[in-house]
Amino acid sequence: MNKASFLKEGERLDDLQRNGLFIIQHPEKFCFGMDAVLLSGFAAEHASASCDSVLDLCTGNGIIPILLSAKTTASHIIGMEIQADIADMAVRSVEMNSLGDRLKILTCDIKEAADHADAASFDMITVNPPYFKVGHGIINPEDTKTISRHEVACTLKDVLKTACTMLIPGGYFYMVHKPHRLGDIIYQMREEGIEPKRLKTVHPDLRSEPSMVLVEGRKGAAAELRIEAPLIIYGPDGRYTEEMYTIYGY
Repeated sequence: MNKASFLKEGERLDDLQRNGLFIIQHPEKFCFGMDAVLLSGFAAEHASASCDSVLDLCTGNGIIPILLSAKTTASHIIGMEIQADIADMAVRSVEMNSLGDRLKILTCDIKEAADHADAASFDMITVNPPYFKVGHGIINPEDTKTISRHEVACTLKDVLKTACTMLIPGGYFYMVHKPHRLGDIIYQMREEGIEPKRLKTVHPDLRSEPSMVLVEGRKGAAAELRIEAPLIIYGPDGRYTEEMYTIYGY
């Protein structure tokens, strides 16, 4: 198969170094970051092996569903993305990687998720949502990167409300976000019926404050939150730590 034939103007093909998988990206529109990779590793490590049906909200170019196809045995994975041009990249990446029997991309507003897939039917939901509230910095509400980073098309409440609607009772929820939103995250999770169960901070190095936070929740679970040892990205030598190499699969 000629993978280059799946590309459109301005796009590039990146090797994920997992199971021979590649992904289509556009530098001017959407490229995944380390946060997506860390989320896929966190979810794959902690979710029950019985999680066979997975929904990824705000899927972008499909990076998290594609990585989960390699890191889990889930047979039914759906990614939802509101931006048609970004979702189109994800659709072509799925086809290029011959994942169509396990993975489907839907172009839709996550607030209308139940109109496109069965409610209360997913064992696990993942999401790398927009991090910043509207009003945080100068934004263009029609810009692709703005929609990915700011709560223009959906808010934290929207994400969590949809997750609770789509999860089975006891289903797993995994999210990566910014530490400065942690108060909002825990409050809103409980408001929407998803109990925070596990939290892991991500630090650039041993001396730095966290730059990301990984959160696990369970729909309808009892209250008990476990704080895991932090994930350190770079060691004293400036190279990835052993844990980072494991997550990336090197």
